[in-house]
Amino acid sequence: MARLPLIKAEDIDDPEILGIFAWVTEMEGKVPNHFAIELNFPELMKSKLGFTKVLWETGELSMEEIQHVGILVSKANRCEYCTGAFCTILVHGLGGDRVYAEQLVESGSAQISDQRLLAIIGFAEKVNERASQIDDDDINILKEHGLTNKGVIQLIHLVSDFASYNRLNLALDTDYDYASFGNT
Repeated sequence: MARLPLIKAEDIDDPEILGIFAWVTEMEGKVPNHFAIELNFPELMKSKLGFTKVLWETGELSMEEIQHVGILVSKANRCEYCTGAFCTILVHGLGGDRVYAEQLVESGSAQISDQRLLAIIGFAEKVNERASQIDDDDINILKEHGLTNKGVIQLIHLVSDFASYNRLNLALDTDYDYASFGNT
């Protein structure tokens, strides 16, 4: 059971938050429990999710690439909640293959053949685990796969953003409300 109360979405009448709910429902099919937890600090939630929306909608990475980063960063951080959430977006919101999502959780990037996606994932995993060890070669690999400086910044902030959601859900033991996608 979550360590803070889940605020009921139907009790919210703030138009900005309702807009965020509409956006997430389109991608995930419902308003997830971590939103209900974050409603304990609605002013921050609006800003944080607005930040996430900018990262998802205005950068150089595709939505599919973003979800792959979310799945593998969340798995590395042992956050089952977020791993399931990003799989749900990949499968439900983007029409991806459920079996593929399950295999991604189980075996990581081993099954990915797209070289751009592998470069993005490799960089994201290194930022998540060893950010101080990123070097010019790491940046150059991303640029060889079509990212500009904007894309590099986007990717680093995505890793940080996902890790912050991982920590929130792990620390507050957010009630799991997603389909299971393999073992994390």
